[in-house]
Amino acid sequence: MAARSAEAGAIVALNAGSSSIKFGLYTAEADPALIGKGEIEHDAAGDAEGLLEAVEKRLGGRKLAAVGHRIVHGGPDFVEPVRLTPEVIAALKALTPWAPLHQPLCLAPVEKLAAARPALPQVACFDTAFHHDLRPPVSRYAIPLGYEKKGIRRYGFHGLSYEHVARRVGEISPQLSARKTVVAHLGSGASLCAMQDGRSRDTTMGFSVLEGLMMGTRPGDIDAGILLYLLKEERLSPEALEDLLYHKSGLVGVSGISGDMRELLASKDQRAQEAIELFVFRVAREVAAMANTLEGLELLVFTGGIGEHAAEIRARVGARLGWLGLRIDEAANAKAAERIDVAQSPVEVRIIPTDEEAVIARHTARLLAERR
Repeated sequence: MAARSAEAGAIVALNAGSSSIKFGLYTAEADPALIGKGEIEHDAAGDAEGLLEAVEKRLGGRKLAAVGHRIVHGGPDFVEPVRLTPEVIAALKALTPWAPLHQPLCLAPVEKLAAARPALPQVACFDTAFHHDLRPPVSRYAIPLGYEKKGIRRYGFHGLSYEHVARRVGEISPQLSARKTVVAHLGSGASLCAMQDGRSRDTTMGFSVLEGLMMGTRPGDIDAGILLYLLKEERLSPEALEDLLYHKSGLVGVSGISGDMRELLASKDQRAQEAIELFVFRVAREVAAMANTLEGLELLVFTGGIGEHAAEIRARVGARLGWLGLRIDEAANAKAAERIDVAQSPVEVRIIPTDEEAVIARHTARLLAERR
């Protein structure tokens, strides 16, 4: 097996975040096997050769066959993984106003690698793609429909994470996959997805990553009148408003301390507790909204950095959803067991670690095979 893996080469899956790039190394096979994982700062990624050298040191003699990328916004046209050509890159750059914080970070390593290794295949995997089947009324905003024709609609994000969870739920049991499920991807960026039979039925993020849940530095849902007030009365420039919404709101804005849930949970400051309380309230409220779309709730899944590691947040969300019959087992929750509901709970509750890099690797391997 090791010899065949070496012959097949290797895939690197790049997952660009706001401060660093996570990468996973996989064998370039139909079902890619993990070789190793790592993380580098964005500054280091600016040197494409340095990035490739850091990756290739871990390949154990395998040849790098392709690079797969998480691209946050695919817009209305990109609903499947695609080979990154100059034309595709240009089209994705044109979507930057739709995701001004994330799109440039995703595309920067793409362009650097294309310049350094033009013959190296690169593949784009889209965070919006998992939700591409959403249709009105779920996908629609209550604004003149002419704007919808220009692409202003609800797209949804964290799709690679949700795709992984949907796959994992199906592996646990096909019957479990058929249940009315809400997945809570809780991290510095946070959203929920209502799914059934492995498909997205609704989600809390929409046209941009600003909608929905309160997040580490983003407010989530906010009265549009507030934005107009800030522009007209507070005289904020569009750039200052963008900075406020992407970097200075959410947990950090309410607490005045940090956007990191770990720091807030460890703090005795009343402001930290108020930020946590609001976060829990917003998550529970939106779980109920997703259950409304599904017309029921049979399975709740926690994933993401907070969802997987913050037992107190899981417990407090569960307590707020007790009216749905949901009951979390205190001991199972404390040790982050795979299943954390009590036997009498009509709603099953699970923790499923996300793995976006594995999803990127699978899609990249499939496109490589089709190309061959």
